Formats: sequence, C-alpha cells, structure tokens
Amino acid sequence: MSKLKVILNWAASCGGCDVSLLDVGRPILDLPEKIEILYWPVALDFKRSDLAALPDGSVDVGIINGAIRTAEQEEEAKIFRAKCRTIVAYGSCACFGGIPGLGNQFTAEELLKRAYIEAPSNANEEGVLPQPVSERGNFALTLPAFSPVIRSLDQVILVDYYVPGCPPSISTITEFLGALGAVAGKEREERYFAADKALCSDCPRAQAKEAKKVARLYRPHQQVADPERCLLEQGIFCMGIATRSGCGARCVRANMPCRGCYGPLPGADDPGAGALSALAGLAGEGEDYLPPPKVLDVLEAVKDAVGTFYTFTLPVATLNKKRG
Repeated sequence: MSKLKVILNWAASCGGCDVSLLDVGRPILDLPEKIEILYWPVALDFKRSDLAALPDGSVDVGIINGAIRTAEQEEEAKIFRAKCRTIVAYGSCACFGGIPGLGNQFTAEELLKRAYIEAPSNANEEGVLPQPVSERGNFALTLPAFSPVIRSLDQVILVDYYVPGCPPSISTITEFLGALGAVAGKEREERYFAADKALCSDCPRAQAKEAKKVARLYRPHQQVADPERCLLEQGIFCMGIATRSGCGARCVRANMPCRGCYGPLPGADDPGAGALSALAGLAGEGEDYLPPPKVLDVLEAVKDAVGTFYTFTLPVATLNKKRG
C-alpha cells in the first residue's frame, strides 16, 4: 500500500497543536510507515517553494492548525486547499478561531497600538509600528499584513474534517490518526472528531447530569471547588453545558471548569449565546440561598462576557467582530 501524502502547517496559534501530535507517545513512531510528510516547516526544513512545487490535487491530506490572522496565512491556506484532496482543521483555533479570535473585539490598528505603544513594558518613544513594507536603503523589507478580522479556517477555505481541542486530547488525536487513511480523499462529510452531546453527559461529578440551580457565581480563584460536586452547583461557571464532549473532561477532572475548547453543540446558531441562555435558565434558588436571586444578579458576576462565553468561538459567532 502506498503511503499517504500529508502536509501540515500552523497559522495564528501558540504551537501547542503541533506539539500535541507527539503526545500520543509510541504510536507516533508507526506513522512513517503509513504517511509521507511533504511539508511541515515547524518541524522540518521545508520552504514555501517546496509547497508551491507540489502539483494541485496531489496531496492526500492537509492539516492546518491556527486561526487566519494575516494575509500570508490566508494565502497559504488557499494553496493548501488547491494541493490537497482533504483538508483538516486541527485544534480550536483552526476550527473556531480560538483564543486569537478574541482579538476581534478590537481593530487591527488598536491591537498594534496596544502591543507596540501602550503596553507598560514597551520602550518605543517614537511610536514606531510594524509596516507591511519598510524601505531600508536599497532593500524593501516586507511583513504579512493583518487582516481586518481573525477568521476560522472554514471562513477562508472549504474544510472537510474538524479535530477540536486546545489542544485535542490524546484520545481524540489517536482516533484521528487511526482514521487518517479512511478520511483521505473520501467524499466530504464535515465530520467532527468529537461527540454530538454535551460534556455534562460525560462528567464524572455528582449532579452533573441532573437539573441544577445557580444562586451565585464565583471566579475559580475565589473558592476551592469540591472535586466531587458539579461545578455549576458550586457557583463556578462551566461551559460543559454548551460544549461538545470528547475531551475526556480533562479540565473538570483537574478541578477546573470547562472553557469550551471542543466547540459548540451541533445545531447551535451562536455558541456563546447558547451558553449564556443555559446559564440564565439555571439562575435561581439554591439549597443554601434565600431569597432566590434574580437572573441578572447572578449574571452580574461575569466580568468579561465575551471572554467567558466566547473564549474559543468569537470568530464563528453571530456578532463576531468589532463594528464601527
């Protein structure tokens, strides 16, 4: 059997997704017998010319992690689509825009100003900002220009498969790698390597699957959570009520709330609005609280609504960028 031809790259991301591919341990050593990597510049010495030289449609699978932030990332994503029969969005940033997507609350100009002028650690008295083209003597130095908004991969090119997570769990990666041969070149089906049910259904904590009421919200650092009880019952907001299962409840098992990295449930029109609606429906009288609180009193404890409800999904939300 011929080896699968695979290319990989990252866009706007932290690099953790590339590292996560190595987290599966021993099975990674079997991959060279099954796949041939034709382009993966973060791991091997490949250049853009190597990617451009590949004939269109000659690659079985292209794997991209990271959101699309710059003109260069958009250009490379489109080259990947032309070269590959199958495209995989790997990790939350590629699937939904991820944490870089929170930058959509600001304009590109505001982000540059904050990073290079306003940040307390800067020493930039002249207020110099990076420019797409800078003349230096006889040379023109170029940098990729910021796009007006940060986008998920499927807002730029057609995506066939989604592997969510920040980063994906070892079980998800193992499932994906095991299915790599089967998905390559297959008729597009927009498959998610995650469950179609909420994380609450797999939560090991007591009352996770039961009806609950939230009388008051706390930030995680404000109290030590009981590792046996539902976090929501303790007033710690957990995105498990509106997030796909499939991660193994890693954060919850570590006594921290789910932040939503596996993305919205199937059919959710707006990921954050679904979580906010679910929380509003739970706001009410708890066992130890009298009188029952008002919904807005409970929600008032959320100090950063966008960062709480759209941690990984702002670019795919209904209101997904700053306007005006």
